Amino acid sequence: MIRIEDLIRAYRTGFFPMSDPSDGKVYWCQPHRRAVFSLETYKPSRQVSRVIRKREFTVTIDRTFEQVIRECAAPRASDSETWISDDIIEAYITLHHLGLAHSFESWYKGELAGGLYGIAICGAFFGESMFFRRSYASQVAFDRLVFHLRNRGYLLLDAQIMNPHLGKLGAFEISHEEYMALLGTALKKKIVFHQAGEK
Repeated sequence: MIRIEDLIRAYRTGFFPMSDPSDGKVYWCQPHRRAVFSLETYKPSRQVSRVIRKREFTVTIDRTFEQVIRECAAPRASDSETWISDDIIEAYITLHHLGLAHSFESWYKGELAGGLYGIAICGAFFGESMFFRRSYASQVAFDRLVFHLRNRGYLLLDAQIMNPHLGKLGAFEISHEEYMALLGTALKKKIVFHQAGEK
């Protein structure tokens, strides 16, 4: 079981949790190089821009948080193991009920086609995971996330550990020292993630 106060403290001090599929234990991670996005310079790819213009997907916020996190935790064709354990799922559902964890969902013809979730604390958003059932669904959800964070005045979009998919979306790595400086500034800013009734 993960204590909620420990989880919040971890994010505020540069850590995040991951479970080890081999033993199910949760470990606190603080990588030497951190993947982040620039909220100011982010631009969707031409393909994603084209999909957005076609309005193939409808994006909502916090409509089906539990379904999104469970989809993110499900085994994938490229990797049968997951770092999102049942303890992590339960903790983040609690954070969602506390107004700290949020999901963005992409819908295609009324069906959930993709999405992502993360944690919002002060002026920082900590992206956790994403999934898709239909091409570009998660990327469209991510584009909506960036648009939302920009409008709200967020300063940091953390992507944690770099991978090829994040690189295609525009993530880049910075040092631990740079990350902690950005985090410190972001934590000084008080932001309401969304107004009541806004989805």
